[in-house]
Amino acid sequence: MHAELLRTEGDLNVGVHRRAWQDAYLDDYTRQRLAADAAVFLHQSLSTPCLNALVGCEGIYLIDAQGRRIMDFHGNNVHQVGYRHPRVVAAVKRQLDRLPFCPRRYANEPATALAERLAELAPGRLQKVLLAPAGTTAIGMALKLVRYATGRHKTISMWDAFHGASLDAISIGGEALFRDDVGPLLPGCFHVLPPRADDALDEAVGLIERLLDEQGDIAAVIAEPVRCTTVQQPPEGYWPRVRQLCDAHGALLVFDEIALALGRTGRMFCCEHFAVEPDILVIGKGLGGGIMPIAALVTRADLDVGRDRAIGHYTHEKSPVGAAAALATIDVIEHEHLLEHATQLGAYAVQQLEQLRARHPLVAAVRGLGLLVGVELRRGQERAVDEAERVMYACLAAGLSFKVSDGNVLTLTPPLTITRGQLDAAVAILDQGLHRVQSG
Repeated sequence: MHAELLRTEGDLNVGVHRRAWQDAYLDDYTRQRLAADAAVFLHQSLSTPCLNALVGCEGIYLIDAQGRRIMDFHGNNVHQVGYRHPRVVAAVKRQLDRLPFCPRRYANEPATALAERLAELAPGRLQKVLLAPAGTTAIGMALKLVRYATGRHKTISMWDAFHGASLDAISIGGEALFRDDVGPLLPGCFHVLPPRADDALDEAVGLIERLLDEQGDIAAVIAEPVRCTTVQQPPEGYWPRVRQLCDAHGALLVFDEIALALGRTGRMFCCEHFAVEPDILVIGKGLGGGIMPIAALVTRADLDVGRDRAIGHYTHEKSPVGAAAALATIDVIEHEHLLEHATQLGAYAVQQLEQLRARHPLVAAVRGLGLLVGVELRRGQERAVDEAERVMYACLAAGLSFKVSDGNVLTLTPPLTITRGQLDAAVAILDQGLHRVQSG
């Protein structure tokens, strides 16, 4: 059921295109590193065996073992402020010399300062914070808090969505790669079709409304405000209507902005584009400045209902080093005006990519919100899956890395610190890659 909806990103670990790329571009040293990696790590999709070996990174670039500099338009969405930003590196080094670890039963200044900062930045009444070592754990914390706050356990989420790879996260997620062959998932997890900009509003909202009416005891609606991997925005008015439905049915609205927050879309938080305040906001990835793993959930004060329960009982819950990196990251975003930069350069990127669409029949659509950009490839009405993979490897060979989502969407998420000249160079590589694939 719904198998046609459970699409996943292109898998770098399989396929003739991957092997051909490696045969052409990897030296003996890199092959030895990959073999050693594959020998010691459990194999799993999307990480082991690996594609290449890195020895460094800086700014928008990855540096591989052969010394090649690769523009990183993927970065697992941790690199909003680029790699090795001096301000973040300095903050981490200072904190390592003072207090590198804090047991969770003690307070520490960086963690408290980060919580205060997030509460100041978050929209509306979101003012209570809980920190976590990773986005997936923060999603798990949100699911527990939803149960404590409502006394219910049922949820509504979206097919195709990714909220993490743990058992609770894949229960609300909608990608086959993470759900298949695992066995029973959490009970009461309902899914609806993800909204698209050209959907009829009443029909898109109606999918959620019917479940809320039929079940009567839904605890929460959990979703990304914009689907990060394919850059799909909902129809205008969608989230305000969903907000109203949640209020009417006593359900909480949880926004997963793990990959979207902190300026990626041109706002500090993506939900600000839709003038909708969730009850719980989950953030992560880029919060650690591309250095430290740290995430957080931010909630309304009246949801502080877990005083005698364990919501997020993690050893590194209030990591002083992670908090120092996060505070420095937020400072960089604000002091370097990266929200404005992402808005302006994102609009320019879409403009430049639209020119590619006019020249390349494979390009069916270009979608963007800030520096979250998707380029959809199609052969007529068919998804151009093989061509998307070939374009990706052609671009990798020329020094540009990005993600392929849903098999045919090139997802471009560069650091927010990227310059116009660097963006032009990346678009030129993509132009050449498309030309190479289309010309056979």
